[in-house]
Amino acid sequence: MSTIDWIVLFGTLGTIAAYGVYKTYKQNSLDSYLRGKNSMNWWTIGLSIMATQASAITFLSTPGQAYEDGMRFIQFYFGLPLAMIIISVSFIPIYYKLKVYTAYEYLENRFDLKTRTLAALLFIIQRGLGAGITIYAPAIILSTLLGWNLTWTNVLIGTLVIAYTVSGGTEAVSITQKQQMAVMMGGMILAGIIVIQMLPISFQEALHVAGSMDKLNIVNFEFDLADRYNIWSGMTAAVFLFLGYFGTDQSQVQRYLSGQTLSQSRMGLIMNGFLKIPMQFVILFIGVMVFVFYQFFQPPVVFNKVQTEKLRESQYAGEFEKLEENYTANFEESKASYMKMLDAINENDKESERIIKSELKFLKEEQKEIRDEVKELIVTNDPVAETRDTDYVFMRFVMDNLPTGIIGLLFAVIFSAAMSSSASELNSLGSTSTIDLYKRSIKKDASDIHYLKSSKFFTAFWGVGAILFATYASLFENLIQAVNLLGSLFYGTILGIFIVGFFMKWVKGKAVFIGALASEALIFIIHFRNGIGLFDFVWNIGFLWYNAIGCLSVMLFAAIIQIFVKK
Repeated sequence: MSTIDWIVLFGTLGTIAAYGVYKTYKQNSLDSYLRGKNSMNWWTIGLSIMATQASAITFLSTPGQAYEDGMRFIQFYFGLPLAMIIISVSFIPIYYKLKVYTAYEYLENRFDLKTRTLAALLFIIQRGLGAGITIYAPAIILSTLLGWNLTWTNVLIGTLVIAYTVSGGTEAVSITQKQQMAVMMGGMILAGIIVIQMLPISFQEALHVAGSMDKLNIVNFEFDLADRYNIWSGMTAAVFLFLGYFGTDQSQVQRYLSGQTLSQSRMGLIMNGFLKIPMQFVILFIGVMVFVFYQFFQPPVVFNKVQTEKLRESQYAGEFEKLEENYTANFEESKASYMKMLDAINENDKESERIIKSELKFLKEEQKEIRDEVKELIVTNDPVAETRDTDYVFMRFVMDNLPTGIIGLLFAVIFSAAMSSSASELNSLGSTSTIDLYKRSIKKDASDIHYLKSSKFFTAFWGVGAILFATYASLFENLIQAVNLLGSLFYGTILGIFIVGFFMKWVKGKAVFIGALASEALIFIIHFRNGIGLFDFVWNIGFLWYNAIGCLSVMLFAAIIQIFVKK
């Protein structure tokens, strides 16, 4: 990057972190530290909720997801507005009535201490690991692209977040997320405008190209339990995930518990429900436009440049060079076919258009085979090398093609997103550790100042833990799927406990506690199963369904156990 890019990057990050510390460093009570003095208006809450969910993974992985798989990932969010309405009606009024610091305080009022502690521990395990992935995900991509040391990249992101989160608590997280959201969405929209302007064809023709390769496949009505992204999973299984995440995950609950009133909190949550889908649509569409761009300007055979450079210097350099020549020939043939297809569309020649589309799909299959051969060479040269490169697509495009200054801004987008979501996670981990574990079960009668200090200590502790986890983590198949998978393993069970508490008044603490343990065991059995023969159809389901299975199984197990307890 140029000097201007570095100035833009570090100037943006430093300004946001310094602003957060300056505005909130005088926190002097536990209530102000954990609930931000209940001073947040609805649009600050809405932006904070969106920024918490929109981690760096969103901006790194989502465009690559669209490049590889088209727009169908948007279906994952179709159930979000419904989930926000349910939470606004059922969850938030109870939290406000009880004046809780954390969501899990309610569970002791409704059930008992062991159920509250179990839910808090499940959250801490899930969110503690999630915080590590939230830091690690951008760090591994950025360290590769910028040539930085991975460990020091983790430390940089983590230290910036710890500085203002420990200093100002919930209020610092919320006010910095407004600036971070402005940087994130402003940078992405600017990148989208630039990529469309760089296309050598008209916008309408770009849509034809994307459509011909099935990249605009927004809605899929085919019912398939193994398919993660279709209309059915989006409107059912994903609703359970959103109910669990926004209704019971302290990183989100803490955002709207800081609202001035119940109405302000509800409006902030509803704002998120109806703006999140357009936001994801924009990010996915940018990924599709990057795909169109690379149909007319040759893309790298593998987007992770570090791996291809290692291959070029290895004993397999000759084989790699031949594959690159084949890849170039394939690209030139595809590019010519696209131009012919656009001519056929302009002349309304349906038959020629159909034939050329068929040829293009064959060429794309051939291109995929060449890429797979290159990836096999990479692994042969270095058995521990990472060959999945969809998370590198967008930032590789940015570094290779966007103008000076904009590159620094787009890197600031990724770092800002990492900071915003990590800050919420550390803030919630600190509050849950203090309120649900330390204050409730370890040191019950200390002063308010003592608990304020302990909350800051636990926030810093989890920040250091997240950095350490990030340092020793390994890359998943796709970063955005990794985060959703991790949440799906736990959210269903936690949500089930709350649903039993809200709607199954006759079920008591012992039954729901045993039911939750059984449900979590079931989810892990399903996930780590080895389906054989006739049982394949039972196990082969997408991980989004874990949320529904976890929630419903807690309800079922708890009901059955309660009947036996009564007898």
